[in-house]
Amino acid sequence: MKVFITGGSGFVGTVVIPELLKSGHEVVGLARSEESAAKLTSMGPNVTIVRGELVDLKILKEAASEADAVIHLGFIHDFAKYAKCCEIDQEATVAMLESLQGSNKAFVYTNGTLALPAGKVCNENVPSETSATRVRGQTEAIALSFKEKGVKVTCVRLASTVHGPGDKVFIPMLIDIAKKSGKSGYVGNGETAWPAVNRLDTGDLFKLVLEKGVAGGVYHAIAEQGVKTKDIAKAIGDILDVPVVSIKAEDAQEHFGFLSTYFAKDGTTSSEITRKELGWRPRHLGLLENLRTNYGS
Repeated sequence: MKVFITGGSGFVGTVVIPELLKSGHEVVGLARSEESAAKLTSMGPNVTIVRGELVDLKILKEAASEADAVIHLGFIHDFAKYAKCCEIDQEATVAMLESLQGSNKAFVYTNGTLALPAGKVCNENVPSETSATRVRGQTEAIALSFKEKGVKVTCVRLASTVHGPGDKVFIPMLIDIAKKSGKSGYVGNGETAWPAVNRLDTGDLFKLVLEKGVAGGVYHAIAEQGVKTKDIAKAIGDILDVPVVSIKAEDAQEHFGFLSTYFAKDGTTSSEITRKELGWRPRHLGLLENLRTNYGS
C-alpha cells in the first residue's frame, strides 16, 4: 500500500516507517522542514515527501486522497498552547477523513491514554473522555464516527509515557524538575500508576493496526499497564543521586507545574484486547530498566 503518514519524522514515526517499509509498503511523509524531509528520505528509497504542515488542510486532503491508507501521528507538542494544538489536530483529522469518505481506505488516528477516565483499569472498550477540556477525546470520537461514512478508521492510544533514547516529553521533564529542585518527587503515597511502552515496540503495533485492524477498532500501545509513580521517582532519584520524597497533593502544582495533573492521575490501562486481536507482543526494555539504562546522561 501507499501510506501517507503525518509525524513520520518524530519520536514514534521514525520507528513506524521502517516497519511499514519492511512489509513492502510505500510511504509518503508530511515534512514541514528540510530537516524533517531529510530524515524521512534517509529511511529508504520507497519514502517520498509532501511539504506542508498540519495547518495546511488542502495539502493534507490531497495527500490523503491520493494514498491507499493514512496514519496520522503528527501533533504539535506545545504545552503552553495545548488547546490550540488540539484544535489544529482536530481540523487536520477531519479534513483528511472527509477526503476519504466512501473509499473504505484505512485511517489510523493516534490518541493517548491520558484521555481515559482515572480510577479503574481501562481497556480498549472504554471511551476516551469528551468533556470541553478533553478535545483529543472528542477528536477520537469524531474520527471513529467515520466508520459509518465508508472509512476503515481505527485508533491507537499511546501509553502516557512512550520511553527510550530521544524522548523529550514526560520522563525528561520529571528528570529536569528533580535536577532543579534537588529531589525526586511523587504525589501522595505514590501508588498512582502510569501505563508505559517502549518506543521500539510501537512501530510493529501501528503496522499491525494498519494491516489487521477492524473498522472502528481501538488499540492500546501498552506494554506495562501501570508503573507506580513512586517507583518512577525512585528510579530518577537513583540516576541523579537525589532524595526521593512525597509531595503533598496541595503542593504538587508548585513542584511539578502542569505535570502535576498527569503525575497524580492513576492511568492503569490494559492492552489485552490488542494483544489478542493483533498478536502484538512488546519485547523491549520496560520503563524502569530503560530509565536507569538510557536516561542517566
